[in-house]
Amino acid sequence: MQIILMHSRFTQAKSVTLSSRHVILASFAFLLVITFCAALMAALTLKLASADLPVLRDLVPVAATGTSDTGNKDKFMKENLAAMAAKLGEMQAQLIRLDALGERVQGLAGVKPEEFNFKEMPGRGGPEVSTQPAKELNLAEFQAALAAMSEDIEHRSDYMNVVETKLMGFKVQSKLLPTIQPVNVAYNASGFGWRLDPFSGRSAFHEGIDFSSPSGTPIVAAAGGVVVAAEYHPQFGNMVEIDHGGEIMTRYAHSSKIYVKLGDIVKRGQHIADIGSTGRSTGAHLHFEVHVKGVPQNPHKFLSAGANQANLAALNQK
Repeated sequence: MQIILMHSRFTQAKSVTLSSRHVILASFAFLLVITFCAALMAALTLKLASADLPVLRDLVPVAATGTSDTGNKDKFMKENLAAMAAKLGEMQAQLIRLDALGERVQGLAGVKPEEFNFKEMPGRGGPEVSTQPAKELNLAEFQAALAAMSEDIEHRSDYMNVVETKLMGFKVQSKLLPTIQPVNVAYNASGFGWRLDPFSGRSAFHEGIDFSSPSGTPIVAAAGGVVVAAEYHPQFGNMVEIDHGGEIMTRYAHSSKIYVKLGDIVKRGQHIADIGSTGRSTGAHLHFEVHVKGVPQNPHKFLSAGANQANLAALNQK
């Protein structure tokens, strides 16, 4: 191939003769330049894409997306682990509150700490079943299990609160029941029910029980309550009446001295009067009555319940 070159500066035309060898070398050099430019362009593109530029990131070849996907997965895992750690912290706080609530309920129910210790893990065990292959939880299933457990803990806490409220109510109510013997006497001189009246000799209904004891023997409240009467009565002499709530009232009659007044709040076992023989009485004794909804009841069943409860408590302490 012959190429003729002409220019105004040239005094005469020049010619260049290209052989096939020259053409091959030129083509090879051209391809080499193109390859080098392409490699340089690809390296520059990857470097700029690592700077997280949205426009250039889209230009990254598919071969370079593997690193980006791995980074996204790592970020996703870290975010989920952080969320699960926070959830786990909440569950631990709920368990601490539930343990404290359980100990309070345990005390109200009278269960010994060594029989049911909330601070120790219960023993568990059993044979290993190898017939079925072990199933591994994925991330979604693990998160669902955490959420279900957290909800279950909340429900159990609500149930325990209800039980605590009920037990507290029963405990308060039991303290308001007249189950303590008002005087320290081993027997009663006259029981509840029909008897011969010591003054008239006729059959009459005795609405309480009489405890015979020397004058001045302390009389205590059979249960906590409010004093609704502390006065002299023609029949009962110096008399104290205590309202225990729930339409339950107790009466203490024939005392020699009264230590409480109308409206006082008395505690269970508090000294309220002394035994005497005032009013319609043949000698020093305490006439003790229990009324429920205005109807006289046999005080012996209340005092027997208190004695049984005291014996049970003593056995539990051994």
